[in-house]
Amino acid sequence: MDNWFGATSTSIFHPFSISHLLMLAIAASGLFFLIIRKKQLRESSSFFSQLRWALFMLLLFSEISYQTWAISNDVWSVSRHIPLHLCGIASITAMIGLVTLHRTWIQISFFIGIFPAVLTLITPDLPYDFQHYRFWKFFIHHMSIPWACLFLALWKPSSITLRSVFMVYSLLLLYAMIIGFIVNPLTGSNYLYLSRLPNATTPLNFFGSGIWYYLNLGFTALLLFLGQYFLWRKFFINQQKKAAV
Repeated sequence: MDNWFGATSTSIFHPFSISHLLMLAIAASGLFFLIIRKKQLRESSSFFSQLRWALFMLLLFSEISYQTWAISNDVWSVSRHIPLHLCGIASITAMIGLVTLHRTWIQISFFIGIFPAVLTLITPDLPYDFQHYRFWKFFIHHMSIPWACLFLALWKPSSITLRSVFMVYSLLLLYAMIIGFIVNPLTGSNYLYLSRLPNATTPLNFFGSGIWYYLNLGFTALLLFLGQYFLWRKFFINQQKKAAV
């Protein structure tokens, strides 16, 4: 138990190993399940409520257990363990959205929570394999984020609008400036990977350096938001309208 929940482990994580591919399959299955059951989400209050609070508890337990792990192993620090990365913020906004069911929180969660978390699942910055707590926390948490964000959007698909693209993008730029100009310099942290690249190989490695890194990051985020919106409109909003005719 000490080794499983300890600060270190001898079981090293290898990208696209059997354990990694299995987690990716589970993540994809969860997203597929939500999509095929989207009608039941809106028509069955009991089914909706059960999934709603199950997702909330997964997100909450993941964050609490991670903070407990860091504190109990005496490795907690302001620069590494505050949930200020994009997935951490998406987890918080998704939890707020699950509690309030407010349109704004659904919009924010949809754009910052689905694609970033899925990308993180594919290219995880993770030290240990399944023999360690960190592996399970990472994958359970990062699977629950896109599940919860998609769940909210499927429950209220009309909340995803073109206007929401630019609203959320503006909020993201403001948040990035606060992190990049204030939080990271004061704490010596690397939240949002605005100070340096992550340890794992990710698409960020191809974004260049200096000012080009930040410009490419911002431009790519806008393109992804627009891409998400148009895909959502094509496959969910338009289909819903046809079904209603």
